[in-house]
Amino acid sequence: MKSQTPWVYILECADGSFYTGWTYHVPSRLAAHNAGKGAKYTRSRRPLRLIYQEQMENKSAALKREWALKQLSHKQKLALVQETLSKQPFLSKI
Repeated sequence: MKSQTPWVYILECADGSFYTGWTYHVPSRLAAHNAGKGAKYTRSRRPLRLIYQEQMENKSAALKREWALKQLSHKQKLALVQETLSKQPFLSKI
């Protein structure tokens, strides 16, 4: 059964670009992206690696956060990921 808790996530594509999305189940969504069944953007940029995820209160909050993350530059997203890893180093092993 899938979680009813929404998440926003950032994937690093094989070409070094980032893809931002939201889902209720991050592992399943990542598997779909890597199987070529995700967003059109990611289909030709596999393999993909999860580099950031953030749990949200509800779908509305997830959609707003996804939009906000998509407005960040590549450099800003990278800084967000690095800041998160410095606070939670165990994530770098995932």
